[in-house]
Amino acid sequence: MKVLTIGGAGYIGSRLVPELMKAGHDVVVVDQLWFGNFLPPSVNIIQKDSFSLRADFMRGFDAVIFLSGISNDPMAEYAPHLNFMANASAPAHAAYIAKKAGVRRFVYADSCSVYGFTDGVEVDEKYLPGSTAPYGISKLQGGLGVLQLVDDNFSTICLRQGTLSGYSPRMRFDLFINTMYMKAMMENKIVVNNPVIWRPLLAMTDAVKCYIKALEAPPEVSGTFNVLTLNLQVGNAADHVKRYFLEKHGVDVEQSINNIQDRRNYRVSNRKAREVLGIDFNGSLTGILDELDVNLGKDFNFDQDHFYNIQMFKRIFKE
Repeated sequence: MKVLTIGGAGYIGSRLVPELMKAGHDVVVVDQLWFGNFLPPSVNIIQKDSFSLRADFMRGFDAVIFLSGISNDPMAEYAPHLNFMANASAPAHAAYIAKKAGVRRFVYADSCSVYGFTDGVEVDEKYLPGSTAPYGISKLQGGLGVLQLVDDNFSTICLRQGTLSGYSPRMRFDLFINTMYMKAMMENKIVVNNPVIWRPLLAMTDAVKCYIKALEAPPEVSGTFNVLTLNLQVGNAADHVKRYFLEKHGVDVEQSINNIQDRRNYRVSNRKAREVLGIDFNGSLTGILDELDVNLGKDFNFDQDHFYNIQMFKRIFKE
């Protein structure tokens, strides 16, 4: 299968693209390379904005995976206008051009942030999204835009992702467990803003599997799918990381609890993804920490701007 991966040099793409190539797919990456390039030298990378793509360029591809966009709340709130362009307009534009070019499948990196606040109740894809934040609203708009194009010849699958964590050659330390791991390593401390709120966690190993399954799904499959490894409360996650460091490293990590209110508090069901896409979610919190340990460890230099999206975004924005 010939696959165009837009935003394929990012956190997910740097793990996904090599796996797609191992599976025998012909992969082309389009990325602006804001955060650098950590893909193997053999990958065909075109450095450009997705808005510049035209149907002639996309003709001949079997599928498009859209991973690009503003990736978290701090970035979205720093530059709301760019957020809505990148997360709402860009995926809809790319899907429109892909369909016009004869591409058969479009896979969109959606987010469970669209749910906003469910007060800890587990919800499925039929639940009405309630986010009032720029990031959550824009991701919902992007999904609605690409789904509007579905017909008998064009399938769109929106993978509504839980909060990602795990190792990637293009690392991020502004993500849930990754942040806790970094803080424990650098400062021997974990800060928890609100221990009782719920988050759906998606291990990177499961995320890669989700995209491959989405590509392989029967042509008639379209729709939105919650994808997550497990739901857990932030305080329980911090306790787990603390135990891990004590058992694996002999370090008693300090915990700091702030009890700050959070407008995001949601649990989601992955039943539809398991039943329709056949995804076996077998990642775990311990597995994520083991992966980070093996690939990073105590001698890793965590203090680099490109590991923190908002820092790089502010620099790019000013330039």
